[in-house]
Amino acid sequence: MSTFVLIPGLLSDRLVWTDLAKALTAKGAVHHAELGRYSSIIQMAEGVLAETKGDLIPIGHSMGARVALEMARQAPTRVRALVLADTGMYPLKPGEAEQRQKKIQLGYESMEQLADLWLPPMVSEKHHDTPLMGQLREMVLRMTPEQHDRHLIALMDRPDASRYMEEINCPVLLIVGAEDQWSPIHQHEEIAALLPHATLEIMRDAGHFAPFEQPAAVTKTITNWAETLPS
Repeated sequence: MSTFVLIPGLLSDRLVWTDLAKALTAKGAVHHAELGRYSSIIQMAEGVLAETKGDLIPIGHSMGARVALEMARQAPTRVRALVLADTGMYPLKPGEAEQRQKKIQLGYESMEQLADLWLPPMVSEKHHDTPLMGQLREMVLRMTPEQHDRHLIALMDRPDASRYMEEINCPVLLIVGAEDQWSPIHQHEEIAALLPHATLEIMRDAGHFAPFEQPAAVTKTITNWAETLPS
């Protein structure tokens, strides 16, 4: 039986996967990946592979989905299937490093200010004045400036996954929030076009944090898709 590996994204922890983790526990083993000590996507993938055994179904959100892709590249015989939520595949864009360096500096000055600046564009406007935002803010404040620094370094040095996308032969489920401004729908369509066995699902009333903004819909989508995987 495969282990479901839940991989959070930048400034995130297992909170993002709360509903999904409960549902998957009834279907098999669940492993929560912890990425706080790593400063590269490659190291993150190596670490998660080392702390797990057997066949895996990595489920990653944002940066965590890039880690899932790298796991599939490093250990194709162990990765049975992938779920990639609100993510991308390309390397660093022009001007991106400068913007991320500013975020690193802000994190050391005030994680509270960083949370207040970073979070609103990451979720649907429908959720801005709801308890969901408070939960996400608390999650961000559980992170340290050092963890944030390491993860932004990892993202600035991220691999160009588009180069090996066609080599990923396992089934892949792509999920994206309809209002995701950071990793928009067209980006996921480009990923799906390169993957040999991809399914793309769009979540209504959700931004970049689709797994947490629409937990019931995302959980149903993933669990139904998992039931179609060959045994």
